Amino acid sequence: MLSMPNKFQEYFYFAFRVLVGLFFLQHGGQKLFGWFGGLGGNPVELVSLMGLAGIIEFFGGLAILLGIFTRLAALISAAEMIVALFMAHFQQGYVLIKNGGEPAALFFASFLVLLAYGAGRWNLGKMLFKKEIL
Repeated sequence: MLSMPNKFQEYFYFAFRVLVGLFFLQHGGQKLFGWFGGLGGNPVELVSLMGLAGIIEFFGGLAILLGIFTRLAALISAAEMIVALFMAHFQQGYVLIKNGGEPAALFFASFLVLLAYGAGRWNLGKMLFKKEIL
C-alpha cells in the first residue's frame, strides 16, 4: 500500500502544480481585474505595490499553471510572498492564523516545492522548447 503514492507521483505533482498556479492566478485576477469580488470588485492601480503584486500573481500563476518558466515564476512568487508576510501580515502580529498570513505562508511553501522540482513531466515548456527552461 505504501507504493501507491510512488506509482501516481507524477499525477499528484501535476495536480499540485496546476492547482497552485490556478489559485495564485486567481489572487492576481482579484487585484488586477476585480475578479471574484476581490478588493470590493475594483481593480488596483497598476503602477502601485498592489499592482505589481497582482502582475506577479496573475502571470506567475499562469506560468506555473502552464508549466513554462516554472522555477523562475516560483522564485519570483516566493519572494513576493516573503515581502507580503513582512509588509502586510506581520504588521498585525506574528501569529499567521490571526494576521491573515496563512495563505501567503502556504503559497511560499508551495513555491519552494516548485522551485525544487520544476514543472514536472507534463508542461508547456517541454512542448515548446524540448526541455524545461528555468
